[in-house]
This record gives sequence, structure tokens and C-alpha cells, in this order.
Amino acid sequence: EFQCLHGMGEPLYAQVVGKIADGKLGRPCRIYAPVGTHETLLAYLVRRLLENGANTSFVNRIADTTISLDELVADPVKEINKIAQAEGQIGLSHPKIPLPMQLYGDERKNSPGIDMSNEHRLASLSSALLTSAMEKIHSHPLIGGECNSAEEVIAPQSILNPANHTDVVGTVRETTAAEANFALDIAQENGEIWFATPPAERAAFLVRTAELMEQQMGPLMGVLVREAGKTYSNAIAEVREAIDFLYYYSAQVANDFDNNTHRPLGPVVCISPWNFPLAIFSGQIAAALAAGNTVLAKPAEQTPLIAFKAVELFYQAGVPRSALQLLPGQGETIGAQLVADERVRGVMFTGSTEVAHILQKTLAGRLDSEGRPVPLIAETGGLNAMIVDSSALTEQVVTDVMASAYDSAGQRCSALRILCIQEEVADSTIEMLKGAMAQAIIGDPSLLSTDIGPVIDKEAKAGIEKHIQTMRTAGFDVYQATYNQLAKQTENNSTFVPPTLIELDKISSLKKEIFGPVLHVVRYSSQDLPALLAEINATGYGLTMGVHTRIDETIAYVATHAKVGNLYVNRNMVGAVVGVQPFGGEGLSGTGPKAGGPAYLYRLLSKRPENAITQTLARQDETLPLDASMRQNLLQTYHHYMTWLANKTEPAHYQALEEYANTSQAGTLRVLPGPTGERNTYQLVPCGKVLCLSDNEQDIFTQLAGVFASGCHAIVHNAVFSQKTYRELPDMIRKAITLTDNWHDESLSINAVIYHGDSDQLKETCQQIAQRKGAIISVQGFSRGETALLLERLLHERALSVNTAAAGGNASLMTIS
Repeated sequence: EFQCLHGMGEPLYAQVVGKIADGKLGRPCRIYAPVGTHETLLAYLVRRLLENGANTSFVNRIADTTISLDELVADPVKEINKIAQAEGQIGLSHPKIPLPMQLYGDERKNSPGIDMSNEHRLASLSSALLTSAMEKIHSHPLIGGECNSAEEVIAPQSILNPANHTDVVGTVRETTAAEANFALDIAQENGEIWFATPPAERAAFLVRTAELMEQQMGPLMGVLVREAGKTYSNAIAEVREAIDFLYYYSAQVANDFDNNTHRPLGPVVCISPWNFPLAIFSGQIAAALAAGNTVLAKPAEQTPLIAFKAVELFYQAGVPRSALQLLPGQGETIGAQLVADERVRGVMFTGSTEVAHILQKTLAGRLDSEGRPVPLIAETGGLNAMIVDSSALTEQVVTDVMASAYDSAGQRCSALRILCIQEEVADSTIEMLKGAMAQAIIGDPSLLSTDIGPVIDKEAKAGIEKHIQTMRTAGFDVYQATYNQLAKQTENNSTFVPPTLIELDKISSLKKEIFGPVLHVVRYSSQDLPALLAEINATGYGLTMGVHTRIDETIAYVATHAKVGNLYVNRNMVGAVVGVQPFGGEGLSGTGPKAGGPAYLYRLLSKRPENAITQTLARQDETLPLDASMRQNLLQTYHHYMTWLANKTEPAHYQALEEYANTSQAGTLRVLPGPTGERNTYQLVPCGKVLCLSDNEQDIFTQLAGVFASGCHAIVHNAVFSQKTYRELPDMIRKAITLTDNWHDESLSINAVIYHGDSDQLKETCQQIAQRKGAIISVQGFSRGETALLLERLLHERALSVNTAAAGGNASLMTIS
């Protein structure tokens, strides 16, 4: 029996159903003909066209007159056995298609998952979860020494399951001020010891931690389900992400770092969130340790138990207690004490934009031992939008919207907050979306059937419900999916919020991020796409965005004009994979660099070779495609400037500035490794406007070279850069410079700052910049005459993930022979 789509198998039917007397087979042949509307069948038909158009497809081969009928109808079992004789084993994978574990080649191992449809895996998981449920975890400070303090110890507090408040998952004893101070002493005193550990050895500790997490996946999932309200699928993904971070950073430090040239910051404070209490917590720690820093880890108040289990695994893997210390406690007390301490040389933070600004202002009041600003890596939230036009497949849109807006009860920084639907298809899309919301099962995440779990606590629930009521009072249409019976029964002892959809008149009606299962919908006209994108950009947030369309020009327009760190095309917009979709935003959504990206570890160093990041990227370029076509246009101003500067400065100074053309990666686009059916790219683009501050013209010359090599626009204080010099510049260069006599003006847009001068004025500059409203602005500080600018700090990292199979299949597979 042969099956072909209607209209595609005529040559075959002629051979099969024809008379035997005519040399045919004389056999009946069933015609496989799908029935339905064009819209319903389009994606299916395209996929079949791709499959049947492949060189090895039956339909393709039957049209090849050089292939005999006997070869066409050869027994597949015999063919497999023949191949097995040649290869030595039945069922070997295609040599050019890596198995999931080898997805990233020789660079690093992929994290293992769990097949939730496999009954044997479910049985073993059930056993591990049962054991985990019987364990009461008691989290407490883990410090690298004995703290002998007279300060009264804080009484332990119970940690409750957000899906069932009668389930006490464990207790936490929070850190005292004396313990935090003692831990800082330990971190400072042991910094050189940990840094002296060779990079390969530090990497080995992280690899061992990853292996232990793999072994403990079941128990770790159990804690995530009960403490953080994760569904099983979310818990698996989170453990895998933590493992991926460990493998990714360990591979980079082992390949690229040298203790003679790469110097750490010193004690680093890691403040992690409750929504990814294992993945982000472990990722921050892994990066800081890999770079040679000692770590003071403060987990979120809501999720100290999984943090405790994770740190125990780091210790079990060989990480010294003096290098990694756990300090559970409140952000307002322990977190504030740690960040304000002079001994802290760096802060890694994931949380709200408001808290990130508080941290920025705290750190702006001091410099490190070498007179540099103290680094803050902040990853915050966003008003993340998805744009859906009339060419999109509605069923796929609804599936991706459900995952993006309501998975994890909407408690992801990347979650979809604003759905923008072209007005021609808005009604049908919203109708189908409401149906999907009604089908979603809201309830205890310890049940496999649950789709959406609880929000984290009563405070979060109250805030979400207040917003919903405010929108309802304002006259906006509000739709909420009904609770299932189980969620109703436990409503008084849990914190569930049903999936909610609110139709808005315009994007600006949403004033802030609502961190929960609430989706806002806005309709737009096709000709208003540019205005819509401008309105989204005007919110100031730039974390994630999605677009669903079959029109290449629309994809290109959105990709060019969207000011977001992560853009997703024809797929959901959550679940960024380490090293595949490096994650992090810009503007109000974070400072960069991207977690799970090539630049992250370098932000955790006090010294490194000027070409360090270039070398890391070059190593990747050996195996994956690089597109540098944008660079020529971006560097035009730089080249004209260097021609003008040739006789304005000393040869040694000029030569140092010439190197910027090589060290700057502005305009480069790289393909990243990933699964079939996806195309993931990493692009470096100019950050925008850079404020250049110095008390002498030579350092301004240095700053301008760095700004132009990064494709940026310079803002220069006219008290130093004379009008005479400015008038001498060619027109192209003058257009790339704005002169100002008041850089403190809030209306002046600034994306980054480069400062040359003395440390007192640098500190004052940092404090003044920290007072500005809006995005957190990075300040680079240098002594007079220094030329080692950190050019990557003048660039935005953009990750683009395209579902190449959205049209029906992955056409690139047809080229594999």
C-alpha cells in the first residue's frame, strides 16, 4: 500500500493501478486526501510539500527515471540490515544530525530531560518525589567559618506550599547582621585562595555540580513543585536550565581564561528571584565562581529551601565553603547590608526595576580599590508584547500565547503581557484564545494534569487582583477562566489566580508590569504597525517580544525596529535556552550583559586582555557562521575620524585607537547552536548615545574613537571639546557628535557614559547618573590617558529565535546528504 497526497502521486498511480498486460501492477491504491478549508490546511500542505520535495522522498525518487522500480519498492527491513552490516549497528543516527546530548558538539554537554510520557520514567520520578515530600528542609546560613556573635539568632519561619498552605515544606532561619558581616570577612580573606585555583579546576567543580544536579533531578523537582508552585514540566525545565548554566560557564572559563591575564572582581553578591529560584540562583553563582570571585548568595525570601539544596550540591562537588556562602534573609535587611558594604566588589541582581535603581544608587557612592565603579548586573522585567498579523496561523498563535502568558502562572520576566492583534483577525483569535483558557486546568502542580499552578504568595495575589479590579472599574472588558473543582476546594489555603484576559484601547493604558497570569489585548490596523512598534518601544522596557506572521518583510521590519533583547518569531516567547537564546534586556529591562551569553563572564572581571571577548567569539566562529556585513556601514564614521585624527595625536596613542576596529564587534551577527526547526542568532548593535566626559581633549579623542568604533553617537561637554576643534571636523563626524553645556539635563537621552579623570569626580558622576530617571546607565571610569575602553559596554546584545518550521517544515534538512 502506498499513500500520497491528492494530486501528488499521479506517476505512482499510473504504475500501480494500470493493467498487468501493460506492465503495471494492477493493484488498488488508496488516495490520501485531506479535507478542510484553505486556512486550516495551509501549514499542513506546505509541510507535506517540503517532505515530498526532499531528495530522498518517494515522490521525488519516482520521478527520477534512473531509479528502477525494484529499487523503489525495496524491502525496508533488508535495507536497514544492509546498512547495519556496513555501520556495525542497527539504528545509528545520521552523522550530520547530533543526538540531543551532543547538541552543542564538543563544547559542552546538553542537560538531560525526562520523558513525561514514559511510564517507567514516571514511576522512578514518582518514587523520588515521594521521598522528597517526606523530607522537611531546614534552610539556614551556610558560612565558611564559625561566627561567634552575641547577637540573638532569628527564630525559624515556616515555608508553605503556595498551592496548599497546610503543607509545610520546611523552615528557614534567616541570617543575622553579625553573620553577614562575618561572611563578608571570610569572602574577602579567601578571595585570593579561590582565584588561585586554576580555571580548569574551577570549571571541573561546576561540571561536577551539574552532574550531581542531574542525579538529583527528582528531589530537586519535588522542592520546586512544593516551594515555588512549579508544574512538573516547569520544574524539569528549571533544573535543566541550572545544569546548562553550569556546563556553559565551565566550558567558557576552561577554554578562554588564564589566571595570569584574567583577574576577578573580589567578593560578589548574588541576589536571585523566587520565580527561578534554582536556575537563576545557580547561574549567578556559577558565573561568579567561574570568573574567580568569592560569592555571597542571598536567595529570595519566598524560596530559601531550593537554594539551600543547591548550595549543598556545590559543596558536595568540591567548592570550598569560603568561596560560596548562603545568606538567606530579607532584601531590606540582609540584602541592603551586603550591597552597601565596602568589601563587596560586584552585585548580580534579578528582580524589579525599582529595586535595581536602589542598588544602583547604593553602589554609585563608592569605587573599588582601583578607582573603578562597582559593577551591577541587573536583569529586570518588561511590558513584553507579541504582534500577530492576519497571515498568522490562529491555532499556533493561541498555543504560543497560552504558553507565553499563562505558563508558570505568568510569573516569568519574559512572559507575554500585551497581545497586539491585527483587527481583521482579532475576534476569531480572541474567541479561540478564550476557549483555550477555559480548557486549562488550574490547580495543585503536584498533579500531572495541572496546566497552571498558583502565584507565589498572598501579597502577589492581592496585587494582581487589585489590578484586575482597577481595569474592570475603568470599563475594560475582562474575561477570566473559571477555576476547576480542586482549585475551588483549596482557595482559602492557596494563592491561585485564574488566567485573565483584559482588552485595552491602547498600550499606554497599561502603566506597569503585572507579574501574574494576566494578558492584555490591543487591536491594531495593518498600516499602523510602525506606530505600534514605536508605542511599544516608548514604554522604555526592552526584554522580550514576539511576532507571528508569514510575511518576511514584516519579520524584517520588526527585527530591525524592536528595541528588545530577545525577539521570537512564530513561536512562544518564554523558556530561553542557555547559549542558544542568551537572555537579558535593555532600557528599563536591564543592564546587560546577557545571561548564558559570551560576554557575561567578562563583566565579572577587574582585568582582562583587551581582545578577550573577541577571542571568545572567534573560537565560536570556527564552527558557526558569522555575518559581518553590517560593519562596513557602521564603521564609516570611525574610519573618517581616524583619518582626521592621524596628525592630531601621538603615534602610540593613534595606534592604540586603531585597535578599536578589531576589538569592537559592532554589527556582527552570529548563528548559535540549537535544535532543528529553529534558527537562533546573536547580534551586537550600537547602544545609542554615549556621554563622553573628561577634563582634557586627548581623552575625548580616545572616547570618540571608541564611540565611533561601536557605531554610536557621542555627546560631548563643550567646556573641554573646543569649538575650534569641532569646526575642524568633517561634516560626517560632526553629525555623529552632540555638544552640550548641561549633560545633567534629564531631557538629554544617554545610553552609556565614558569618563576619564580623577576618582572623586568619577564617584560624583556615578551618583549624578544614578539619580536620572529611566534606564540604569553604565559608567566606565578611567584614569587620564588610559585607552583600554570596554567597547562591548557600548553595544546592545540582540538574540533572535525564529521557528523555521512554522511554514510546515525545516527546509534545511533537505540539503543533508
